[in-house]
Amino acid sequence: MRIDPAEIEALFDAIPSVLFFAKDIDGRYTHVNMTMMQRLGMKSRNDAIGKRADELYPVGMSEAYVAQDARVLAGEVIENVMELQLFPNQQPGWCLTCKRPIVENGKVIGLIGISRDLGQRGGLESQYEPLRLALDYLNTHYAENVRMQTLLDITGFSLSKLERSFRKVFQMTPQQVLTRLRIQIALHLLHGEDSVASIGQACGFSDQSAFTRKFKAEVGMAPRQYRAMIAERAQQEAARAGL
Repeated sequence: MRIDPAEIEALFDAIPSVLFFAKDIDGRYTHVNMTMMQRLGMKSRNDAIGKRADELYPVGMSEAYVAQDARVLAGEVIENVMELQLFPNQQPGWCLTCKRPIVENGKVIGLIGISRDLGQRGGLESQYEPLRLALDYLNTHYAENVRMQTLLDITGFSLSKLERSFRKVFQMTPQQVLTRLRIQIALHLLHGEDSVASIGQACGFSDQSAFTRKFKAEVGMAPRQYRAMIAERAQQEAARAGL
């Protein structure tokens, strides 16, 4: 079953704390929800449709958005990236952004994403910048043996404060965030030709059994089963295209 992004757009119109958007292969908006329209001061969705982020957002924000889009349009999944967005008062505020490629017949044709407000979470707003730096480190070094002490050095937090802050903002511990990130990268790599063992190693897992165990816990199936499912879907889509 395929869901039209317009249906998702209508659903997210009812959630004022979440921005929803879809873009084409050139990074131009095809769908936006009312929250995004309102925060950009637009009266109509047509004011955003067909434009890129750097045509709508201020300098200093838009460059990061465009760079993210390029990564997702190359096939990458972006999960819980902490960044600045425009809030209802037109002032920047912290949010968590997720973006995924839209794939049709094995080719990326666009992207879909959301940005969820963090807002004022129990006095945590002053901790958002250290948390963003920690998250950036995890995104960059996910394939390595990440030491907790490194995150403590980056944030300046105690261990208990780091764990508490991660749970409040991400609903996960730092280790769980790292595992989720590694699995998201693995999901993307499993669409390629590399062996399951090499993918597990590239994503920072100590051995194939550890990779399989964590992958199954997150996805609900083993990596080889996921790859078989991808192949089966590709065959079905090819058969439908040939009809």
